[in-house]
Amino acid sequence: MWKITLEAPQYPGGISMFIWINKITGDTEFTIQNINILNHYIGMKYIEPDSIPELKYFPYVIGLIALLEVIGLFLYNRWYYLAIGVLVFILSCLGIYDFYLWEYDYGHNLNANAPIKIPGMVYQPPLFGSKMLLNFNAISLPSTGGILFFIANIFGFLSFIFFKKKEHV
Repeated sequence: MWKITLEAPQYPGGISMFIWINKITGDTEFTIQNINILNHYIGMKYIEPDSIPELKYFPYVIGLIALLEVIGLFLYNRWYYLAIGVLVFILSCLGIYDFYLWEYDYGHNLNANAPIKIPGMVYQPPLFGSKMLLNFNAISLPSTGGILFFIANIFGFLSFIFFKKKEHV
């Protein structure tokens, strides 16, 4: 769904973390470990996917949306399509807001005993786009799943706009 990449002189190709609907992975099996080591120096919490509740219930939310979409195929009702579109839009906004809060927490609630302390410095990655954090360029953008989800939402609203009643022969 989402990808956060850190670029720095010591990582010329960058180091990327991928946020799926049910897990967090990286370029290699050691990516999360390497990011946690880097985060330790500036006092950020460790990224522990098993402790993130959203990764446990988000697959159920996506499953429910998919079920409602399948039901819509049989109902063939313009207002149902709009209701699903609004529901998905609201859930998407809530998901992005939750992700922002997650980033904020990790970037602002730093360990006071961190080896590297710079007064007033926070390490929150950007929600969208790129941001320099010390010598790291943090790039945060939707990944393939996030882009496809966005496109699917657009087609959902288009199905409401261009809905035509069935003609009986």
